[in-house]
Amino acid sequence: MRAIWKGSISFGLVYIPIAVYPATREEKLSFRQLRATDLSPIKYKKVAEADSKEVAADQIVKGFEYERGQFVVMKDEDFAKVRIESTHSIDITDFVDLGQVDPKFFYKPYFLEPQKGGEKAYALLHKALSGTGKIGIAKVVISNREHLASVKPDGLFLILELMHFASEILTPEELKQAPTSALTEKELKMAQSLIESMSVAWEPEKYRDEYRNAVMELIEQKAQHKEIKDKPVTAVRTTNVVDLVKVLQESLNRNQSLKPKRNGARSSSRSTSTLVKQKRRAAA
Repeated sequence: MRAIWKGSISFGLVYIPIAVYPATREEKLSFRQLRATDLSPIKYKKVAEADSKEVAADQIVKGFEYERGQFVVMKDEDFAKVRIESTHSIDITDFVDLGQVDPKFFYKPYFLEPQKGGEKAYALLHKALSGTGKIGIAKVVISNREHLASVKPDGLFLILELMHFASEILTPEELKQAPTSALTEKELKMAQSLIESMSVAWEPEKYRDEYRNAVMELIEQKAQHKEIKDKPVTAVRTTNVVDLVKVLQESLNRNQSLKPKRNGARSSSRSTSTLVKQKRRAAA
């Protein structure tokens, strides 16, 4: 894995050299646009608005439109001149309780790896945070943009999780709230019982992208010129509010009957690529 950023974490007078690595990846299917008549791939050319002529990559610059039709050109050396405290450091300014932070603020995690000379201070910060339930709040510059971020323990490592600024969080003022005054104590208790009966240990590996797998399977069938049969569409069911207690009881009974099957079922950790390879070997 390749580091995307190198710098340091600091809190108080403690300085920890670190490297930043991606902690997630997005798995999505990529499709090309083709001409329908001969399946020739479609290319996109970069052309200038003024004369519709194609522009070579080395002739393209970055510009900011500060007034309509008026641009300021920014070069790489210009961005390098922008120096703020968070350019090459993760300077923790505050520690807060994790439970106080709305989950909507967090959106992208990165692994933090200690570099030579920083191992002990890294381990100290990791252990101290783990014992207090707090996270460090900092700002960091990644890809020419300053981000609000948190430093938190995750297993044996610290992670840096990018956060939204408060101005980026939307409020649901225009949405309709669900009325709670009409709920009965019996409905609430039954709902809690249903939640309890469906509660399991967190096993992220058992949740897979079924849609992606189904699309890949369909692609394999089309590639082998197999007949594609339509699958019946499941009708959308709605809850009868009048019989909410009855629906909850039926759900509870159904879940209890399925529980042995759920507990005995083994989750598959096969990736889509493995599934495709197996299908190709079988077809061969």
